Amino acid sequence: MTLNPLKIGIVAGEPSGDLLGASLMTAIADRHANVEFVGVGGDAMLAEGLRSLADMDRFAINGFVDPLLRIGSLVRLLRLLIRELTSVDVVIGVDFNVFNLLLERGVRKRGVPTAHYVSPSVYAWRRGRVKRIGKAVDVIMTLFPFETKVYDDHGIRAVFVGHPTADRFDPDEGKAAMMAKARTLNGWSSDSLMLCLMPGSRGSEIGFHFEMFLEAAALFQQRVNRARINVVIPARHPAVRKAWQELHRQFPSLDVEITELEATQVLAASDVALVKSGTSTLEAMLLKTPMVVAYRIGALTAKVVRSMMFINQVALPNILANKTLVPEFLQDDATPQNLATALVEQMNRDRTALTREFTSLHRSLKQNAANRAAETVLSLVETR
Repeated sequence: MTLNPLKIGIVAGEPSGDLLGASLMTAIADRHANVEFVGVGGDAMLAEGLRSLADMDRFAINGFVDPLLRIGSLVRLLRLLIRELTSVDVVIGVDFNVFNLLLERGVRKRGVPTAHYVSPSVYAWRRGRVKRIGKAVDVIMTLFPFETKVYDDHGIRAVFVGHPTADRFDPDEGKAAMMAKARTLNGWSSDSLMLCLMPGSRGSEIGFHFEMFLEAAALFQQRVNRARINVVIPARHPAVRKAWQELHRQFPSLDVEITELEATQVLAASDVALVKSGTSTLEAMLLKTPMVVAYRIGALTAKVVRSMMFINQVALPNILANKTLVPEFLQDDATPQNLATALVEQMNRDRTALTREFTSLHRSLKQNAANRAAETVLSLVETR
């Protein structure tokens, strides 16, 4: 007798979610011999056998006006997915929080178990979302161990599955070995001083950070008494190259390379990094690269965000360690002078203790995330 296949609805709305979704699909298929996937995803999920209900490009929205103009289309897509996914055994929303939580709530009302992969940052701000999340999901899968507490406090099932990026790297590989490998692979000099700049790729981030980061790099070059340092910026967004074209005459002493290589390659090869707050700080930590963290936004926006925040630090290594491992500068404190001074201090510090801390945090996050997420999803089916 042929058993009916397990039918799983899965929806991702952006490239990062497509990769997460594809790895999760692989892990589920490894555990269940007869499974079908249906929903929305990109090339990676389609390659894993996803039956697509809509093109992921329909989710591509930019700026503030675009969502208003396209709200009708998104509502129609939401209704389509709720209707089509009511017949599956479980629905997984992969990140893309606003849309997927609405989808999950819609199908859950119709009796379909739901899982959400990647928690919104409720640990940091806007905790009022937790109750709404609880109405949408049977389980939420978190990337960081500290994220589960806020859900536990509200009686919502949360499972820490680990961070997929941590699974990519060996926590016991030394910084010197990683640096040598990355420099040899990408043709960078083995004896040069290399500074990685990661100012962000959104228009607002480039506006607030790019020139400031370049000024900090120029001051850093002076203070370490080097005629030239290699300043490498990993950036695939053309806006970064355009910004450098407009600014390069102001920094004739800087040897700047903008590369489309993956950011982790540049971070692995770098002696030190200046990064905006965000996932880049986690990548730098996993690659044992000393860093300085900065972030600026508009004054009014900063005031609003500050009123909703529940944490005092923003760099992920500091949040994970619950103490200051790396310097961070926000708003008015983020000046070229402060950043350059901190970069020099990071270059000159004893790295033994920092590396030990980074390695410990890496091990705590390296949990084989896709496998743990797959087991969590399948537990909903078994319970049902």
